[in-house]
Amino acid sequence: MLLPLLVRQSLCCPHVQLTRCVRTLRCDAARTLRSQTEHFLQRRLPLRSHTQSRGIKSRNRKSKSQEEDWKNKNKTVLTYIAAAGVGMIGLSYAAVPLYRLYCQASGLGGMAVAGHDAEQVETMEPVKERVIKITFNADRHASMQWNFRPQQTEIFVVPGETALAFYRARNPTDKAITGISTYNVVPFDAGQYFNKIQCFCFEEQRLNPHEEVDMPVFFYIDPEFDEDPRMARVDTITLSYTFFEAKEGQKLPVPGYSYN
Repeated sequence: MLLPLLVRQSLCCPHVQLTRCVRTLRCDAARTLRSQTEHFLQRRLPLRSHTQSRGIKSRNRKSKSQEEDWKNKNKTVLTYIAAAGVGMIGLSYAAVPLYRLYCQASGLGGMAVAGHDAEQVETMEPVKERVIKITFNADRHASMQWNFRPQQTEIFVVPGETALAFYRARNPTDKAITGISTYNVVPFDAGQYFNKIQCFCFEEQRLNPHEEVDMPVFFYIDPEFDEDPRMARVDTITLSYTFFEAKEGQKLPVPGYSYN
């Protein structure tokens, strides 16, 4: 009696058992999927973290390498700047003597040209028809306490003829003062023809308290002045001296030239 009853019940409710089987399969599938997902994540996370740590280390190494490169470049630039500074200082100290050597070799600025001896001066042929007015100027640096002036304001010469002019300096103070002078010639193009045989520029002059001296300038205009077409309209040349107080470590300005 019991078996037929059970069979009848199972046949009568097949959909109930099917529903239970589906639910069981769903639960098992969900648990299996969850387990596989957790296992997958546990394997991937260490790999990703290891990759990220390697990337951070690589970036750190690159940044350190860039910092070292910048430091090396900065050191190189600083070395070049320091070398250039030392070179500029050396050139500033050597400017005046180098300029004097250059002027002696080329005749620029009225510096007596090397090789112009007395015999050459005596054999020059004056250009009588070309008369040039030479004017004289005297200046003092603001710190110089001397009185300094030319003895004549102007003289007239011809190319190929020597001339003599004087400047006068006086020390009105109660202490000895040593001075040194520089000069300029106007116009510039005429400077190469203005040759000084004797002058007091670039030489230290010591004056005792209230002492007064006359300083000669012995010069001539080269005869080639008359042959230079650039000098065709030049009929006045100005020679100007400026005195500075000679002090230890003081730098003299290099002689300059200007145009009318």
